[in-house]
Amino acid sequence: MKLEKKKELVARTLDVGKARIRLNPSRLSEIKEAITKQDIRDLLASGAIIVLPGLGRKKVERKQKKRTPGKVRMRIVDTKRRYITLTRKFRSYLFTLRKTGKISEENYLKLRKEIKASVFRDINHLKERILQI
Repeated sequence: MKLEKKKELVARTLDVGKARIRLNPSRLSEIKEAITKQDIRDLLASGAIIVLPGLGRKKVERKQKKRTPGKVRMRIVDTKRRYITLTRKFRSYLFTLRKTGKISEENYLKLRKEIKASVFRDINHLKERILQI
C-alpha cells in the first residue's frame, strides 16, 4: 500500500521532512482515511504516526592558522619611507659640501657609506660627525 501522498501531507502539517516520518503498519487503514491536517495531528497524538528526531549535522571547526613568517603583517612602508627621505636629505647635503670644497672626496665617500648604513638620526647628527672628521 503506497502512502506517499499521506507522508507529504504529514510533512507539510508537522513541518518536518518526509524521511523523518514513520507510519505504524498496523494502523495503515486509519492513516489512509485521514484527509485533514487535524486528522493528522490526532493520529500523531494517538501514536499511528511517529516523527523521528532530527539528526542535525556535525559542527565543522575551523583550522587554526599558524603564525608563520609569511602571515605576519608588519608596517614596512613607514620605515622604508623614513629611510628614503632621510637618505635623500643627507646625500644632497653632502653633495653641496663636496661641491663647495668643505669636505674631501675621501670623507665624502666614507660618509655616504655611513648614510647607507643608517648611522645618522637627523641632519644635526650628520653635522656633528662631519666636525669630528
